[in-house]
Amino acid sequence: MAPHYAPSLWARLPAMALMLEIIFIVLFAFFVETEEFKKTKNQEFLYLYANFQDVHVIVFLGFGFMSMFLVRYGFSGTGFGLLVAAMVVQWATFINAFLSSFHSRKICFLVNAELCAASALVAMGAVHGKTNPAQLLLLGLLEVTGLVVNQGLIKKLFKNDTFNTTMQLHVFGALFGVMTSWVLYRSEAEPRHEKEKFDSKTGLFSTLGMLLLWMFWPSINFVEAQEIRIMYSTYLSLAVSAVTAMALSVLLSPKGKINLVHVQGAALAGGVAIGAIRTVLDPWVAMVIGMCATLLSTLGFRYMKDHMLFAFECHDTCGVLSVHAIPGILGWFADLFLQLVNTDDATIAIRFAVHYICILLISVSMSLVTGTITGFLLKLKFWKPQQDRKCFDDQAFWEFPHLAVHN
Repeated sequence: MAPHYAPSLWARLPAMALMLEIIFIVLFAFFVETEEFKKTKNQEFLYLYANFQDVHVIVFLGFGFMSMFLVRYGFSGTGFGLLVAAMVVQWATFINAFLSSFHSRKICFLVNAELCAASALVAMGAVHGKTNPAQLLLLGLLEVTGLVVNQGLIKKLFKNDTFNTTMQLHVFGALFGVMTSWVLYRSEAEPRHEKEKFDSKTGLFSTLGMLLLWMFWPSINFVEAQEIRIMYSTYLSLAVSAVTAMALSVLLSPKGKINLVHVQGAALAGGVAIGAIRTVLDPWVAMVIGMCATLLSTLGFRYMKDHMLFAFECHDTCGVLSVHAIPGILGWFADLFLQLVNTDDATIAIRFAVHYICILLISVSMSLVTGTITGFLLKLKFWKPQQDRKCFDDQAFWEFPHLAVHN
């Protein structure tokens, strides 16, 4: 008879995690040093540290609580998110510092590493509950590597910094995760797993995570744009998203009631869309973009997730395509439209449009290719993933003393 639980993690997780940590310690010892902040830079340090704290809350508390929505996957949702984010932050810190300032060996501020970790957690949401922690570590490291390489490639090709890395955080991470999930799809599994559901307790924790993300999301956009108006626009867009998500959820419900899943995802769509925009917006424009992003996100949750499963055999557990990819692409094209409207020269407008579209195509192509490669690597039998019956189940990986059977 097949074992009831996943194979022991002894042969995979400890060896992989400790080996990676030893490698990182050696790399940091030879290639990374911290930058000293003099007394004259105290104000700058406090400003940067405030940004770091906000992004830190988003990555570890916001994503951590929000991933607890599954009724029997709360430990794994939060614990594996911490494991992946903590590992990815180290790797992102090193590769950003190594690629951007090889000669001075000065460490990049941790905000950039936290943003990379957020992108990895977005990708992780697509395979939520269907992989073991060793697989998730590899996924996070490969996703961040692909993200940083993609950013470096765009900088080298276009010789400027006009592209928006926050847009890439959402779009790259979501498409990467969706392609990985497509490769890992289990044809033997039921279309809807019996444990892929939430109850009042897990829904409450997940809503707390959504509220943390909703509150601190203006900071993640401000870190990239460094414009006070972008922070204002993000907040107004998020406010419109929250109201619109609840209204649309009622309209789309056969029973005329609010769907918590719709609200948790779509309420953030406006912030994601504004994050892809670098143009200074009038308040009403930001509110319209937020409403449109929420409309697309809610429709995606209601219809697209099931259609992708049956038509393409792609299971997106957290709906990252609807929360991150679609609003991010919408914001990218909204920024392009606003830039073209403000440009009088037709030749410059055409070049600008080609520039924007090429950046988007490169990012999408890179995410799809790297996500597919990662999926095939994770599909190797070496990783020994849990059985179908133990997907979305903490008992495959965590100790539960009160459930132990004593002989």
